[in-house]
Amino acid sequence: MNLVEKLQAIWIRHQDVHDQLMTPELAADPARFVRLNREYKELDELVQARARYLEALANRDEAQLMLESEKDPEMREMAQDEFDTARQRITALETEIKELLIPKDPEDSKDAVLEVRAGTGGDEAGLFAGELLRAYLRFAEEKGWNTEMLSLTEGSVGGIKEASVQIRGEQVYGILKFESGVHRVQRVPATESQGRVHTSAATVAVLPEADELDVQIRDVDIRKDTFRSSGAGGQHVNKTESGVRLTHFPTGIVVECQDGRSQHQNYDRALTVLRARIWDKARAERDAAVAEHRKSLVSTGDRSAKIRTYNFPQSRVTDHRIGLTVYNLPDVMNGDLKTLIEGLRVADHAERLKQGADE
Repeated sequence: MNLVEKLQAIWIRHQDVHDQLMTPELAADPARFVRLNREYKELDELVQARARYLEALANRDEAQLMLESEKDPEMREMAQDEFDTARQRITALETEIKELLIPKDPEDSKDAVLEVRAGTGGDEAGLFAGELLRAYLRFAEEKGWNTEMLSLTEGSVGGIKEASVQIRGEQVYGILKFESGVHRVQRVPATESQGRVHTSAATVAVLPEADELDVQIRDVDIRKDTFRSSGAGGQHVNKTESGVRLTHFPTGIVVECQDGRSQHQNYDRALTVLRARIWDKARAERDAAVAEHRKSLVSTGDRSAKIRTYNFPQSRVTDHRIGLTVYNLPDVMNGDLKTLIEGLRVADHAERLKQGADE
């Protein structure tokens, strides 16, 4: 199937989806409406590119006919200019269309739940995890995203043991998704009297936020336990069991939230995290089953993989997946993640473009 035939098939599907969206009975099926509306918007960009492409092809063919039949030198020169312009336009549009044909991750436009946990390295790992969390919060602030702390467990000497943050805004998951993995830090801890460089780690997970249409959780599939919150909050927290623990029987996933002002708020927050983890688990299993040979170098899907090293003595940050090194570690820890994130997105785009060409 050549490019014109592919675009024709897409145009037919675009018309079909449009007709389905116009049917009155669709109002009774909100989940189907959301799916069709999302598909229509994705197809619409290709349909518009198709119209520009067909126009350029027609202009080229018209100029070609004039070149074959016209004898007047001035007319032939004008026809040659039109032919060259149309051919350049066709080449540019073919590149644009091929990129649009790359399958998009349907989760890219979703909001996300960011989870940061201290890994190996004791107190130093907790301090580093806290610094990573602050870096992501500052990056989110720069992007104009909204953040809400869902849960936070502080470390014994500062930093954090673990934290979950809800991040809402434009393309949150698509921008942050490659941050998932093990982040390793190399530096001299404040408690180290000998000045030796230690290595510790923190893990980051970025989960696409799932709504009730994505993940339906039945009451019979979860157990809700309450407990007294151990965080800040004074007498109110100590006297009431406002902390909530949800156990999801089918997956074995357990979620705790205790930082909200009430049990109801903690329950809603725990459900948000639970849905995200269930969706992420199902997604990981689905991706693993699709094709091992298509596993991306950028996103291995292995949350235990070491993806980045932060070397404080040399002010160096290295992303091991794409071999990118920057020497502005203080800026990175202050939320300047643009270079690293953009490098990962460019590498992923190039890889998917190559896969599309091979297929």
